[in-house]
Amino acid sequence: MASATPENADQTPPKLRADARRNRDKLIEIAAQAFADNGVETSLEHIARKAGVGIGTLYRHFPTREHLVEVVYRRELQNLADAADELSRTESADIALEQWMRRFVNYMATKRGMASSLKIIASSNSTMFAEGFGRIRSSFDKLLTAAQEQNLIRKDIGQSDLMHAMSSIYSIPDTPEWRDSANRLIGLLMDGLRVQR
Repeated sequence: MASATPENADQTPPKLRADARRNRDKLIEIAAQAFADNGVETSLEHIARKAGVGIGTLYRHFPTREHLVEVVYRRELQNLADAADELSRTESADIALEQWMRRFVNYMATKRGMASSLKIIASSNSTMFAEGFGRIRSSFDKLLTAAQEQNLIRKDIGQSDLMHAMSSIYSIPDTPEWRDSANRLIGLLMDGLRVQR
């Protein structure tokens, strides 16, 4: 069944009281972790309870499960974009790239947990995924280019090559060891990318 999610699902509704905004933000945070750990079928009652609110509060902010999934997905994209800016200011270019790639693993974990609902959302909002992928590529390119310009990362590796390598992590079997395996692969990629001095 197609979702009837609002076009501005990623935006905080206007004129929320401070406590209502805190509740909404907490619900999104808890839902993201729950979807990453247990999949999209996680009980909404469990999410509400973990966020310290009633189920009625959850439904006031997110009328359907797909609405909540879409907001969580958009939040994860925003967090990745923000992380690229933050890391480029606070870390050396190669460390910034590596830490962002590790955050990308967390994004993939959440996306895996929401896969079935994201397919439903895609049928009614196909541009969301194109826009999201564009933002990821832009953030990734910024970090990779900075590391290459500082001669910290090999220059013969293109963005698309590295993006394909990272995307293949998504195909690792979904087991309790998935994140550990994914992070080992990020370490392996970085070992191959760094310029040997």
